[in-house]
Amino acid sequence: MPQYLVCNYMPDNFDPSTVTEAMMEEIHALNREMIHAGVRKFACGIAPPASAKTLRKQSSGNVLVTDGPYTETKEHMGGFWILECADMEEALRWAKKGAIACDIPGEVRELLFFPAPEQ
Repeated sequence: MPQYLVCNYMPDNFDPSTVTEAMMEEIHALNREMIHAGVRKFACGIAPPASAKTLRKQSSGNVLVTDGPYTETKEHMGGFWILECADMEEALRWAKKGAIACDIPGEVRELLFFPAPEQ
């Protein structure tokens, strides 16, 4: 069965003190619902982009490590679920509930698994 990344986006100026107990309970309730339905494989929040490191292979073969993702957007991934669903439509139904519970936008992508290389 396919697996999907359902992630949410937080504004760069997100203030964690704005998260209410009611919002946290709504998110916990959604997690319990996903677990009960057997679709949730993993879920977590992630640290703010200020603590991130970006790696880029250089033409010399070395890898350059820089602070932060520094993308062109004004928002960053704040957390995600890995869901196992029958299809994209089912993943979207769960993602819509997540967008409501978290009160922020997000995205859904199917995870791609490639065969292991021959030994």
